[in-house]
Amino acid sequence: MKRFAVLIGLLSLCGPVRSEVSHRIQSNIQLTVDGASTTATRIGSSVSASGVNVKVGTGNNDTFASLTAGSATAAATVVPGNFEINTAGQNFSFTNTAIQGDPISTLAAGVAVSSTTGQAASLPAYGQVTSFAGGVKGTLAGTLTSVGGGTLAIVAGSSGTTSIGQITSELSVR
Repeated sequence: MKRFAVLIGLLSLCGPVRSEVSHRIQSNIQLTVDGASTTATRIGSSVSASGVNVKVGTGNNDTFASLTAGSATAAATVVPGNFEINTAGQNFSFTNTAIQGDPISTLAAGVAVSSTTGQAASLPAYGQVTSFAGGVKGTLAGTLTSVGGGTLAIVAGSSGTTSIGQITSELSVR
């Protein structure tokens, strides 16, 4: 009987055996086609002149160089200068730099995006333009089969497309 009591005592110290098994399969695929974008910066008109042993011409309106006033839709225009050597027979140097500015266009003028491809079809006519053509819709594809098979197939697109695929299988025993 003492042995039976010891056995009962030992069994009472042990709890029921529990275990938890979980299995999770997760599949993800992401396909992205970037849109076209353009950044344009209008360049203004400018003129500069520098020199040694030169002088402005002798006419009434002579200058090294100048700009005329612009308007609401037109940039200032460059007027070439008229100069002469100051002391004949001596060394001289002269630099005259002029940049004709961009016209002032209406908002969004010059930018067109193709409705069939989503790419920039025309660009604005400004002095500094940075463009990203964007991806072409219809050239990117993905197939994801995961239930036990684990198949992942991604067809590469053209520039401006991104594809990410992932299959995660997790087994936990606790």
